[in-house]
Amino acid sequence: MSHRPALFPVLLAGATLLLVVHGLGRFVYTPLLPWLVEDGLLSVQQGASIASWNYLGYLIGALLALRWHRVAQIRRSLPWALALHLLSALLQTQAQSPDALAALRLANGIANGLVFVQAPSLILEWLARHQRASSSGLVYLGVCVGLIVSSLLVSLSDGLLQGAERWWPAALLSLPLAWWGWRQLAKLDLPNETPAGDPATAPSGRLFDRASTPLFLSYAGAGMGYILPMTFLPMIARLQVEPGDFLIDGSWLVVALSTLPSPWLWNRLGVRLGDDIALRLSYLMQLLGVLAVLLLPGASGILLCAVLVGGTFLGTVLLTQRLARTLHPHQGPRLSAALIALYGLTQLAAPWLTSLWMGVGGSLHSAFWLGAGALLWGLLWMLAVPRRR
Repeated sequence: MSHRPALFPVLLAGATLLLVVHGLGRFVYTPLLPWLVEDGLLSVQQGASIASWNYLGYLIGALLALRWHRVAQIRRSLPWALALHLLSALLQTQAQSPDALAALRLANGIANGLVFVQAPSLILEWLARHQRASSSGLVYLGVCVGLIVSSLLVSLSDGLLQGAERWWPAALLSLPLAWWGWRQLAKLDLPNETPAGDPATAPSGRLFDRASTPLFLSYAGAGMGYILPMTFLPMIARLQVEPGDFLIDGSWLVVALSTLPSPWLWNRLGVRLGDDIALRLSYLMQLLGVLAVLLLPGASGILLCAVLVGGTFLGTVLLTQRLARTLHPHQGPRLSAALIALYGLTQLAAPWLTSLWMGVGGSLHSAFWLGAGALLWGLLWMLAVPRRR
């Protein structure tokens, strides 16, 4: 290459698209749900069921991304996925029944799964082409900002909107951001076929081999381990801390703020230590966060969990994606899609297993042992992943 391309516009475009589909699509539902229930649009049980439909859509989207993993396919399907997000977001403002909202959240989850896999994969291929792959993790800053933006949109519009109208701020903000982000990525100078790496050897088309299988098994533990605190930590706070405590309403804000430095921090640690060593550290930190809820009393355990899990789970995602491409550079987008699909499956399974556990008399608090066990599983399998720099 005769020049080093400007990274900032590309990374900003990718971060913007993740902000749109994850912050304004998926995670805006978390602060919206109590208000939708209070407005009489949903019951708590219906709200939980609708969340599951969105998780299922995310899994379907990741599986579709596994099918459409080539650069040419990503170029075709990514704008359609963004269009699906925008359409479902706008229609949510008119959804007056739980069944209609469930169908729209399913569609929104499909769009989320596709974009969350394809946009970072496309950018990682472009960065690798320009020998700048070490910057890939910064794309996930969009998720961090999206958590805070979604919370602010819901808070600032309270008192102005009611019921299905509460979806309008996220829907309207999505329109210009999605358009601008795709316009930038559409300009990337990438060949439609991903290079095969070392031309002296015929690359394997297998997803699973001695190098990648331990990484898949480890990532399964990550999906199951992080989703429990990310789903139930505010409820644990409500059950365990004194009435009026900041953490009853503020535990989600602590999680969101803790995510802000995490992509930069884990990106740097991966460069300095190696992605595999940094990944082991990220699993250990998340494990300590979940154990804090289980072993420390009340507010101290909840606060430590919010900081450690919030500040770590995105690091696990970005490091795993980059390490996977290092193991199999000829099929980076395909590996990324397969990993996200597995992640989506295990994060869908964790709340279901929790409900089964509570159905036989277990407590929500004790269900966090499932998350701790899953993260320990992930840490142990990471020890079997071969070193690659």
